Formats: sequence, C-alpha cells, structure tokens
Amino acid sequence: MPFLLRLAAAGVVTLAAALPAVAQDTAQPWPRKSIRLIVPFTPGGSNDVLARVLSQHLGKAWSQPVVVENKPGAAGNIGAELVARAPADGYTLLIAANNVLSVNPALYRLGFDPSKDFAPISLLGTVPIVLVVNPDVPARDLPQLVTYAKANPGKLNYASSGTGSPQHLSAELFNKLAGVRMTHVPYKGAAPAIADVLAGQVQVLFGPINSLLPHIKSGKLRALAVAGESRAQLLPDVSTIAQAGYPTYRSDIWIALVAPAGTPADVVRQIQAETRTALADPAVIETLAQQGIDAKASTPDALRALAASDLARWTDVIRSSGIVADQQP
Repeated sequence: MPFLLRLAAAGVVTLAAALPAVAQDTAQPWPRKSIRLIVPFTPGGSNDVLARVLSQHLGKAWSQPVVVENKPGAAGNIGAELVARAPADGYTLLIAANNVLSVNPALYRLGFDPSKDFAPISLLGTVPIVLVVNPDVPARDLPQLVTYAKANPGKLNYASSGTGSPQHLSAELFNKLAGVRMTHVPYKGAAPAIADVLAGQVQVLFGPINSLLPHIKSGKLRALAVAGESRAQLLPDVSTIAQAGYPTYRSDIWIALVAPAGTPADVVRQIQAETRTALADPAVIETLAQQGIDAKASTPDALRALAASDLARWTDVIRSSGIVADQQP
C-alpha cells in the first residue's frame, strides 16, 4: 500500500478510536470542570463571605474547584453583566445582592435586564438592617424618635453608604411610612458613614448588623429597631420597625445565587439542591451567623417572586422620593 494511503487509513482508524472518547466526554454529567463564582463587590463584605463559605462546600460536593472572583464596580453592575453575558452552561454563577436584582434597574440604564437575563437558583442569606442613632439623640425607642423628628423638622440627618444603597432606601421608606423628613447625607462607603454617626456629625443610620454590632455593644450607638420581618438573632431584645407600629415596613439585605438565563433546568436543580444542603449544614450556619448573616435557602420560583416584589417596592420608593443616581455606571 502506498505511503499516503497507509497514512490516510491510519488517520481514519485514529479518528474512529477517538470518537467514542469525545462522545463519552460530552456525555459526562455536569460539572466536568471548575465553576466561577462571581462576586460583584470588593472582598471582605457579606457577599464575599457567603461566596467563599459556599464555594468550599460546593467544591467538595462536586469534586471540582469552585473559584470565587471579585468583579466590583458600578454598584454591582459590572460583575452582574459579566455573568448575564456568560455561556448558559452552569460554569459561571453570580452572587447577587438584592440591589443588583431589585434596585439598580430602577436607578440605572443597564446593559442587561436582571429579570430576563438570569436564571434564579436560590436565596443564600439575609443580613438584618438595624436603625441606630448617636446616643446624643433624645430617643430610646422608635416612637420617641418619630416624636422628636416631627417636633424638630430638618434637625435629624441620616447617613448612608451612597445614593440607592440599602441604607438610603431603608431610611426613605421609613420617612414615607412614619411621615417624617430626615435629611440624607450620602458617603462613599459604609465606613465613613458609620464614623460620622459615631462622632455625632450625623445622627441616624440604617446599617447592616455585622458592621454596627460592635458599636451597639460598646454603647457608642443606640439600636432602636430592626428593619426586617423578624428580630435579629444577635439583637433579640430589639423590636422590628413593624412591631413598633409600622406593620408594612420591611427592609433587609438579601443575597442570592443566579445563573445566566437559559442554563439547563437540570443543572439549575442540581446547584439549588446542593446549595440547600450547604445552607442546612450546622457548621455553615454558625460560620455565617458569626458574620451577621442568616443562612436561608429558597426555590428558584420563590427567589424570582422575591426579586420581582422588591423591584416593585423599591421602584415606588425611588420615584416617590425623587431619588436619582449620582451617575450612570
């Protein structure tokens, strides 16, 4: 047989031998490689903590690396758009704070639609928001704060980590329901906002419990109420705003897991099931609790409903309060 014919024949045999291996590889169940877990904020915050705790559990369960990547910027929109445009194969997931799914669409012109471009997987946890005041404010509970605010219009200022932040929207919702007018003082981040409330330059702050608890315990800040549906585990003696007379009030920080829209349903179910298992692990619950995060799983449908209801609620607050983003991301 001439050399070229022998070479061609050998190539056919080699290709035929390789085909079953290729078919077998593509038929392997998900996951077959490492998974990217995108956090659209800087390291160290609640979103990052949750991602790293979850990645350890999922990596062990799937025998594949689950790599946390921080992609901060533009109020979370940069990392979110990265995931929205990623292949819908389950290998790129987003740790989505509620502002990304339920606030930013009402504030910014986005290059993606959170309600259409993501496949909900599961709620991961909530971080209670606490209403605190500088001890110089003559109010030891929420009714006294409302009475003081109404008797002294324009005297109380509240700090936030920026326009459109959970701190900002929580206070504006309270202004609306309580019929008071506290003045917004935005900061570039939570740290300087807390610092000025501690110093008495600003009187009021709605903030995440994990940032405020040390100052509450030391007496440098006074906790008047918790903004969520239930009392915080770390502050069991502090009533909720709803319990204090405003039954429709609810505001907390929630964090969820989503994938690009079009991710296969069986892959979403597998991720959701293992995520639920992780969040039921006592060690995971305790680790997150120490960081002020209440572990909480959900179904994809429940997460979709939560995001939609919060988007409607915060859109109403943003429009009725005349809130405008400082700049487009």
